[in-house]
Amino acid sequence: MSQDIFLDALGDGIFEIRLERPERMNALGAQTVVALKQAVDDAAARRARVVLIRGSGRAFCAGADLKERKSMDLAARMAHNAGINEAVNAIGNARFVTIAVLNGLALGGGLEMALACDLRMAAAGVKIGLTESRVGAFPGAGGTQRLPRLIGTSRALHMMLTGEPVSSEYALEIGLVNEVVQPDELQARALEFARLLAGRSAPAMAELKRLVYRGVELPLADGLALERAALPGILGSADYAEGLAAFEERRPPRFTGTVELADNNAPSNANI
Repeated sequence: MSQDIFLDALGDGIFEIRLERPERMNALGAQTVVALKQAVDDAAARRARVVLIRGSGRAFCAGADLKERKSMDLAARMAHNAGINEAVNAIGNARFVTIAVLNGLALGGGLEMALACDLRMAAAGVKIGLTESRVGAFPGAGGTQRLPRLIGTSRALHMMLTGEPVSSEYALEIGLVNEVVQPDELQARALEFARLLAGRSAPAMAELKRLVYRGVELPLADGLALERAALPGILGSADYAEGLAAFEERRPPRFTGTVELADNNAPSNANI
């Protein structure tokens, strides 16, 4: 794996993917995104339950490496963008729970990566934005689709048209992030929350994600039918039997279920 990306096991089915290009604000170079996608695939192969994604240094991710892209011809630029999309969509397609830990600024493709995660936690005072309009472009790794679905069309257009970042505090107000934490407490809080989720049933969490991400694109009646169709597999599972036994015995459940590797062609957070 590239030295730009590290995958660390934190125990209890929790992994951390860390972007390690602090001198470039963790910008997404052509090789970086290949390594990022590989890290996501490796986490899935190792039966991850929860994956934290964060940057090193003072940034989460400044987006595509524009210094690298400046010297590219059109074909190379398109290939670079395709690589970013593959990595971001791998995050969106993951059946484990993904949490973006915004330790520092998250701009352009960095925010698009965070948008592909299920949840986002941010340090206080962090700047967050889709800034592509500043350089004559638009968000091309899912931002034009994911951001409006998360915070609404008007707010998303305002952010993308101006290209101006917002604070993590404002991002919390509009639902762009789930939680804002003091910088020196962020990593501990993210790990605490990851441990909470890692104690849940992995198959149930994966199915819950599938139902939510597919269901929001369907009429209500179809979404409810999708939910009903999923119930037998869960109510008949070993994890559910363990949950019922733990409830009766007044003890924490010991879930052991795992999920199959993601189908990268399946509808998911990658295309909501």
